[in-house]
Amino acid sequence: MRLQKTLRDLITFSLTQARDKGQLTFDALPSFEVEAPKHPEHGDLATNAAMILASQARRPPRQIAEIIIKNLSAPKGMLAKVEMAGPGFINFFLTDDFWRGVILEIHRQGPAYGDSDLGRGGKVQVEFVSANPTGPLHIGHGRGAALGDALANLLAVTGHQVAREYYINDVGNQILILGKSLYYRLRELQGETIEFPEDGYQGDYMKDLARDYLKHGGDFFWGGPREEDFLVLGRYAAQVILDGIKQDLEDFGVRFDTWFSETELYRRGLVDQSFRLLQEKGFLYEHEGALWFKATAFGDEKDRVVRRGTGATTYFASDIAYHLYKFQQGYDLAVDLWGADHHGYVPRLQAAVEALGYAGQVKVILVQLVSLVRHGEPVAMTTRGGTFETLREVMDEVGKDAARFIFLTRRSDAHLEFDLEVAREQSSENPVYYVQYAHARLASVFRQAEAQGIAVAPPDPGRFPWLALPEELSLLKMLAGYPELVEAAARFLEPHRITYFLTELASQLHSYYYKHRFISDNPDLTQARLWLVQAIKTVLAHGLGILGVTAPEAM
Repeated sequence: MRLQKTLRDLITFSLTQARDKGQLTFDALPSFEVEAPKHPEHGDLATNAAMILASQARRPPRQIAEIIIKNLSAPKGMLAKVEMAGPGFINFFLTDDFWRGVILEIHRQGPAYGDSDLGRGGKVQVEFVSANPTGPLHIGHGRGAALGDALANLLAVTGHQVAREYYINDVGNQILILGKSLYYRLRELQGETIEFPEDGYQGDYMKDLARDYLKHGGDFFWGGPREEDFLVLGRYAAQVILDGIKQDLEDFGVRFDTWFSETELYRRGLVDQSFRLLQEKGFLYEHEGALWFKATAFGDEKDRVVRRGTGATTYFASDIAYHLYKFQQGYDLAVDLWGADHHGYVPRLQAAVEALGYAGQVKVILVQLVSLVRHGEPVAMTTRGGTFETLREVMDEVGKDAARFIFLTRRSDAHLEFDLEVAREQSSENPVYYVQYAHARLASVFRQAEAQGIAVAPPDPGRFPWLALPEELSLLKMLAGYPELVEAAARFLEPHRITYFLTELASQLHSYYYKHRFISDNPDLTQARLWLVQAIKTVLAHGLGILGVTAPEAM
């Protein structure tokens, strides 16, 4: 059921009819809104079409609104009344029977209710997490993982071909520092008293790495600290850490289609290829021995170095080559999830993408920080200092489902406070428990019905009028709006909209459950309510599936 689209089509047809009859004159119909009013007394849906068209049609909005209403040809039984309001708004009141019809639609589509072909098969790559393999995933990476995976799920159910990719930054100074850190931990294990490098990775995981390295027969470089030895140790440590990252993400319910290594960019010559392409387009120039990209030609605040005078390429050069590679794979859209500290990096990347010829085909989503709270006290998080809570520790303490759901309770660009104590509670204060319990509660209703010998019949519109309570109609309206909510969440790349919806749906369901019996001595009322709660259960499961959260049958 795509109610807003249906009404938009009806308004468009009405205006076209009015133009054909000579009642209105306009060239092209401008975009107008159809949305739920802020106040329920103003109807179920409202449109500003008359006001949007007024200047082009050279008619007062209220006159245009009257013409729209006069030419409106809605399906029988859809509209209870249509009113003109204010300067030219049109308010639509839908019939109760129309809302009840969503039960048939959900029954017909089953678990696919909420799916759509919005994306029309377009290819989208979602690249997320992409943490440097220099330490375990922390809780901030967990938020990015939950967000990226839910976004990929959301795009998949709305008709996109989705690929999930993790970009491994395994080239550059951080691998050297990682190897250097391991080297000094190895020296400690040999009984030496050393001064650990200030720029080293100091977490306890480095001590564990050193012990495992020696346990498995790794060579210790007695010849003294050399850069080539640091690189050997760094590559070893990075691989071990990456294996741990992969396991953590697997246990978090996140699976990638591709793990792409930065070293591949150089092995395949993609960096040089991107340089040649930009050179041909006139967007590279040399200055003081370095090679520069004309980022200012595309709105960036200054030009950017892609190759230093030493001949070493920059991180930015790798990112240019990596995005060129993405589009060579045929993606229509590349979605990058980055930490909020990369805010200043976005304009230069967008400039490079436009210079390569793919303007508008990269969307960068910035993921804000997470503050971890335990017993009301903040938990400090730093990678090199080693005082951070890892994603593994959080999963072990609160579970995968709670972590994923709570990560998705806020917009990606909003700061998130993660309360470990709330996440462990089995109460309405815990948002994931609240929603999962709604699904489990409805599953128990059907077990009760079966125990009482009540079989659920196919939905019969003749019994739908038994669903007449305000709470029932409110629930039906939520269910009817769900498919368009999923599409909007996909269009704006905002999975948190699903979380908000599920929380509100669960709230209304719990309130309804406490006030009314679903199974009663009235067989018609019983069947009608069982159809309603089956529809709610279907939608809860669909939404939780998008979030990557379990929909339990019992709790």
